[in-house]
Amino acid sequence: CGEHEGVCAQSRTEAKKALTLVKELDAFPKVPDSYVEATASGGTVSVLAFSVMAVLAFLEFFVYRNTWVSYEYEVDKDFSSKLKINVDITVAMRCQYIGADVLDLAETMVSSDGLTYEPVNFEPSPQQRIWHMTLQHIQERLRVEHSLQDVFFKSAIKGDLPPLPERSSSLNACRIHGHLYVNKVAGNFHITVGKSIPHPRGHAHLAALVSHDAYNFSHRIDHLSFGEALPGIISPLDGTEKIAPDSNHMFQYFITIVPTKLNTYKVSADTHQYSVTERERVINHAAGSHGVSGIFMKYDISSLMVKVTEQHMPLWQFLVRLCGIIGGIFSTTGAELIHTNTHTSTHITYCN
Repeated sequence: CGEHEGVCAQSRTEAKKALTLVKELDAFPKVPDSYVEATASGGTVSVLAFSVMAVLAFLEFFVYRNTWVSYEYEVDKDFSSKLKINVDITVAMRCQYIGADVLDLAETMVSSDGLTYEPVNFEPSPQQRIWHMTLQHIQERLRVEHSLQDVFFKSAIKGDLPPLPERSSSLNACRIHGHLYVNKVAGNFHITVGKSIPHPRGHAHLAALVSHDAYNFSHRIDHLSFGEALPGIISPLDGTEKIAPDSNHMFQYFITIVPTKLNTYKVSADTHQYSVTERERVINHAAGSHGVSGIFMKYDISSLMVKVTEQHMPLWQFLVRLCGIIGGIFSTTGAELIHTNTHTSTHITYCN
């Protein structure tokens, strides 16, 4: 430093003071090697600690990979769009005897051009019977364990359900399948005797030429849903089978539709869930039980919309939980070893 020797000495003194201050802030003081001793008990605890860390970290990774479904509710502001009805119903009557259509709350008759009438055999094949029994079993489980619905929502990204087997070519029943687009207001989708004809006050069915002996509204619902049809989603009426004990019989389904937005990591769709209440009765005008024989599905649309979102644990949260597992076990076992060694050393000193 030359003539500035005093200034340089003062600078070195200040640097040493700063370094000393930094050392005093060290939260991880170093232990001299002469104080460290490897023991069998310490090795055993270390092996157990590392084993527990590995198991918990492995389980935490599975938790990180798993997803869950969250539900949010908001008012449905979309009232101008059309509602799609997906239908696949088999009725135990010939196609020329029955007609299906929709009449909404505004007395507007909806065209049924999207429906196809296919002559089939009402008695299912063995493969069909197995498929319907499977659907009925799933429906029973859903009534008990509502959390299974989360599984079905997520299954929509994992492939379609097995297709229904082909029906035979016998002509003693009629399969009505296809889709309709209706206004988003309450309405009545029905299947009854005779083809429908419109008139100024609504519509009517030409049933005069059909004998009462031909009435048989036993039916099987392969599928009934609203909105966009999604693979892997089972609707409440899928797999329903009803046998009419009398020719003049009315089946009624009261359906409440809930608009649903489904957002998963692979699927984003606007669909609809629904709940249903069933009722059936014999039409006997002499006994005061009035009405029309047939299948009536009266639906209403909820004003609330459900947003179903599949969520995943963020990566940062997984890392924090992983660090908590490793650091917590390591600190706990380390503190236990220090306590054990200190107790042993104190005992030996006392004996001496």
